[in-house]
Amino acid sequence: VQLQASGGGLVQPGGSLRVSCAASGFTFSTYGWFRQAPGKEREFVAGTRWSGTTTRYADSVRGRFTISRDKSNNMVHLEMNSLKPEDTAVYYCAADSRGLIFSSMAGMSAYEYWGQGTLVTVSS
Repeated sequence: VQLQASGGGLVQPGGSLRVSCAASGFTFSTYGWFRQAPGKEREFVAGTRWSGTTTRYADSVRGRFTISRDKSNNMVHLEMNSLKPEDTAVYYCAADSRGLIFSSMAGMSAYEYWGQGTLVTVSS
């Protein structure tokens, strides 16, 4: 079982970028995206159940970021729009075999598996 994050890069403020998480060997029930900026703690960004019944966003990204499921490829994407310099961070995907409820989605400890992270830099 492996999670592989990809799609990071350099983007200008106001731009868009999509990061993706590919799961090999298993289809998880819940996926989450977290990020860690230099010198800061890792924080929750977005989460979704594979069924699509529950989705949660951090207040800082709601309305700008969209998490989506690609069932044909067993992937989860995070579409990021209107990017700001403060969105600069290493983005990590996480997954759990259980269908996490809304209140649990933002907790790092709720996720069993983690990908290696992909760097997103928002700068002019």
